[in-house]
Amino acid sequence: MRVKHCLQIFISLYLIVTTASVHAQQSQKPNIVFIISDDHAYQAISAYGGTLASTPNIDRIAKEGAIFRNSFVTNSLCGPSRATLITGKYSHLNGYKANEGKFNVNQEVFPTFLQAAGYQTAYVGKWHLGTLPKGFNHFNILQSQGAYFNPEFINTSNDTVHYEGYVSDLITKFSLDWLNSRDQSKPFCIIIGHKATHRNWLPAVEDLGAYDDVDFPVPSTFNDDYKDRVAAQNQEMEIGEVMRLKEDLKVHVNYEGPSFKQMNAQQKQAYINYYEKKISKEFDEEHLSGEALTKWKYERFLKDYLSTAKSLDRNIGKVLDYLDSTGLSKNTVVIYVSDQSFYLGEHGWFDKRFMYEESLRTPFVMRYPGVIKQGMSIDKFAVNIDWAPTLLDIAGVKAPAEMQGKSLLPLLEGKRVPWTNQVYYHYYEFPQPHHVQPHFGVRTEGYKLICFYGDRLEWELFDLKKDIHELNNVYGKPGYEKITEEMKQKLVSLIQRYKDDEALKIIQAGHAIN
Repeated sequence: MRVKHCLQIFISLYLIVTTASVHAQQSQKPNIVFIISDDHAYQAISAYGGTLASTPNIDRIAKEGAIFRNSFVTNSLCGPSRATLITGKYSHLNGYKANEGKFNVNQEVFPTFLQAAGYQTAYVGKWHLGTLPKGFNHFNILQSQGAYFNPEFINTSNDTVHYEGYVSDLITKFSLDWLNSRDQSKPFCIIIGHKATHRNWLPAVEDLGAYDDVDFPVPSTFNDDYKDRVAAQNQEMEIGEVMRLKEDLKVHVNYEGPSFKQMNAQQKQAYINYYEKKISKEFDEEHLSGEALTKWKYERFLKDYLSTAKSLDRNIGKVLDYLDSTGLSKNTVVIYVSDQSFYLGEHGWFDKRFMYEESLRTPFVMRYPGVIKQGMSIDKFAVNIDWAPTLLDIAGVKAPAEMQGKSLLPLLEGKRVPWTNQVYYHYYEFPQPHHVQPHFGVRTEGYKLICFYGDRLEWELFDLKKDIHELNNVYGKPGYEKITEEMKQKLVSLIQRYKDDEALKIIQAGHAIN
């Protein structure tokens, strides 16, 4: 009996020690905070040299970690970019090519692999994929696009709950609430999905008029004539022609309309005091038209956009402060990205979609204490198909073969690894909104080749060393025959590599390579 009793004690002690050891190993794995915003332009981030606004908290992540100077997306659109984050795959393989569809959650998604490795996972904020998240122990997501004021969230129990407050503040609150209530014996990964800075731009009440004293100069390409660029001539993204005085810029807006109906009386009155009694009054007094009206629209657009972004950066600071105050920052990776960038008047536009630089690029900064040297600047190409493999690699999990990206961790660790600086892009959504022709293309360090398709193929080639603003289409121009052929071969190679059968058929049907 004594031997049996001793054996039972030994087994119990062994199980306790083993369990404690497993928990210790799990707790030593790095935590992950992945913050993804919406339409936040790299030009509006001071860490990227932007002079439009100061973003001290995003800049802090870059200063204490790394900034990717050449970070790109594969399909510059809100939902598709999030689907690529979750799957590590291009739109044609994950099935989510355009907004307002139903994302297939019954495919491999990276959070399920983290769960299998002992991670707790959560998603809070904008999801916008038409189905409920999979692979997350906890979620609290905005209904559809979500409202800036007093929005509704759908929780893990599939209950839709209305909350009072500003959306950026609420997303941060719910994220910190989950961090406080989680099982502290396990590592965690939380995705914080912000609605800001999506159109229509509604700043927090405390940020109304934040940039009223600033006179923003127009970009050098503001009056682009789109010469030799057929798709650019036919878009519907121009600030002067398309941006709406009422709905976008809130000149004599209907405060009973969709964007304002969820505001409470205090919020609505603050908006009336600012937009109706100040901005609308000033507009009426100036009697603007022509170029003066377009310039006024541009100024108001930037003021609203940057004021909306102000709360985004402030709330990122709240998360960083929380990690510091709890000691979690020592073992927590923090990443900030946007689902894509945004035109802030370049080419006279707002919105995204095109493969031109302002919407192909996206901000990407990352902090990883003990691994990433402070102040790193990485010029190697990073693509949003790389985000999921990178997160898995951080957790010590091998990415499944189905994922098309590669981990960026070796670059961050300073290792010399084979790297090809090229990105493949494919955009689909047409004709509305914004009437941007579907297209695919390849960007290298020196050149960009784009194929617009529809009734016929339209090609554009840009020499980025000479023409960084992409104003001069040199496709078919003398002296570019060799580079055109090389870029087409690169394009076909990437199409085949990423298994984009639709693009391959389009090229073959158009005999574009011959």
